[in-house]
Amino acid sequence: MTDIQQKIRQYIDSNFLLGARNTQYADTDSLLDLHILDSTGVLELILFLEETWGIQVADTEMVPDNLDSVAAIGAYVQRKLAA
Repeated sequence: MTDIQQKIRQYIDSNFLLGARNTQYADTDSLLDLHILDSTGVLELILFLEETWGIQVADTEMVPDNLDSVAAIGAYVQRKLAA
């Protein structure tokens, strides 16, 4: 797990699981399918990504391929930072 993925997981655990530490999910599991994130949660997550890493998430980038799992989000942030 990269440092980026670790920060993302910590944010999700703290802000969306609300103390349900026994909730297990893999880095590749769909956060939407597991009902960890909903549409409002995705917007909160985007704000976190933008503030934490100084990136701008375009409307066209708000797709499950970029934001549906810890691994996908981590890879997306890495691509944005490299650009």
